Amino acid sequence: MTGRRRPLRLVGVLACVLVVLVLACTAPGPATHAGRPPATDGVVVASFNFLESELLAEIYAQALEHVGIPVRRELDLGPRELVRPALHQGLVDVVPEYLGTALAAFAPTAPIAGSQSPEELRRRLASAFAGWNVEVLAPAAAQNQNGLVVTQPTANRLRLRTTSDLVPAAPRLTLGGPAECPDRPYCLTGLAHVYGLRFGRFLPFDTESQRAAAVVQHVVDVVVLFTTDGRLAAGDLVLLADDRHLQPAENVVPMVSARAVARYGPRLAAALDAVSAKLTQQNLIFLNWRVAVAGKDVAAEARGWLIRRGLVPMPG
Repeated sequence: MTGRRRPLRLVGVLACVLVVLVLACTAPGPATHAGRPPATDGVVVASFNFLESELLAEIYAQALEHVGIPVRRELDLGPRELVRPALHQGLVDVVPEYLGTALAAFAPTAPIAGSQSPEELRRRLASAFAGWNVEVLAPAAAQNQNGLVVTQPTANRLRLRTTSDLVPAAPRLTLGGPAECPDRPYCLTGLAHVYGLRFGRFLPFDTESQRAAAVVQHVVDVVVLFTTDGRLAAGDLVLLADDRHLQPAENVVPMVSARAVARYGPRLAAALDAVSAKLTQQNLIFLNWRVAVAGKDVAAEARGWLIRRGLVPMPG
């Protein structure tokens, strides 16, 4: 998604993951860590192939390094379909995930109600991954859900604060979203079922940036954006509250290989938990604005956040 060339070391990881995927489709029974040599080059921290995931992975990686745990980064590794098997097979050790999405990807037929608490979803996720030698740590307060966004003038004109407020006006409005939105349970399908929303028109856009531009330029009236999108920090866009709780809890949560926990003991979990305990929704929106909109360096912004929260000392 970022368009950058991946480091050559990722080629080996991705090749291993592809082999894992083939074996998973042909070999009976769950794969295990039996016979795999222990890691010799530190804890492998990985991210998905979008900027917020890379930012979160960098924050957790620097926190581990601060407590003396060696880290190897595999940032921008790929989509969940590649990263999850890599975690399963012990090719990576730490992955920042999102509660509801992680559980839905692992068990797509399992019902996930928007009213379920983050801790309840964490317990379900931990239970689902117990056989994978993967531990699910404490979730952060910060979460990244799908949200409906309008411009400030539109919110003022239609008196919009919540998603329910859209219902009377929706037949006259155009919604912009990802191409798969009409078929997704947490997008148009869910909006119709939970809220009774029926938009006059839907326009698909490939990227978050295109959708944000479309609503600002009045190509659409309402747009689906992530609730931690950095553009929300500017104040000219309004995120409507999900007042009927369509979206599941999507709190950031570190998923960690049992091998790494066994090797580095309580200080590994303590370092990751300390980050999660300080990470709020507004923190993540601001950090996303810094790296995605203002173009700041990911590693530098991660370091700055850790310093401001007292998790690492000032340099010098």
